[in-house]
Amino acid sequence: MIKDSNKVEVKKKYAIQVDDLTVAYNYKPVLWDIDLAIPEGVLMAIVGPNGAGKSTLIKSILGIIKPIAGTVRVFGKDYKKQVNEVAYVPQKGSVDWDFPTTALDVVMMGTYGSLGWLRRPGKKEKKASLEALEKVGMLAFKNRQISQLSGGQQQRIFLARALVQNASIYLMDEPFQGVDATTEKAIINILKELRKAGKTLIVVHHDLQTVPEYFDWVTFLNVKGIASGPVRDIFNDDNLTKTYGINYKVSVNA
Repeated sequence: MIKDSNKVEVKKKYAIQVDDLTVAYNYKPVLWDIDLAIPEGVLMAIVGPNGAGKSTLIKSILGIIKPIAGTVRVFGKDYKKQVNEVAYVPQKGSVDWDFPTTALDVVMMGTYGSLGWLRRPGKKEKKASLEALEKVGMLAFKNRQISQLSGGQQQRIFLARALVQNASIYLMDEPFQGVDATTEKAIINILKELRKAGKTLIVVHHDLQTVPEYFDWVTFLNVKGIASGPVRDIFNDDNLTKTYGINYKVSVNA
């Protein structure tokens, strides 16, 4: 809760709220009692060491993984009621890139949620998919089999699939993994454009040095939630040390 100048209590609007979330594999906690409130319109990094539960948190928000305790709300409602508000870019390694389909077909899959099961994509959906491919610089590869694309090109295709959904929230699991510097800059520029348009973006990220440059919000995670808030306020040596368990010294130029 926050208060305005007239001392009238008002509720701050959050894109995602996570309360008391606990996830365990074989009775071993992977996430423990996580509380998280993500405001609308931020570009947020989730950072932490390997095994910290970063991908698990994303999948729990999406309902892919069922927690043993806790709740997740998307714009104040259960995710199942808000599924069309959320787009997901999975980890590159979790995708079957040998599946026989073209880049355009993959992007058009992003339109299925709004169409429903009984309708097939038409001219409108194809046009939107081609525009998304152009936005990520992959229009020339629209008929290329995804197995024939480089790692960076494949990542751009999945970003285009998310863009065509025109969602309010984008969840991305390591979108910069295995891409070259040019592709990384192209992706982050698109994410910043989405933020300017009022979208909320949540990104699992590993490169601590680029956090101040790329993001305005950050969540530190290591099974438990360490800290979450604006980069300028909480991206510091103290929270880095608490998260990674060793003394960290990172130059912050946010």
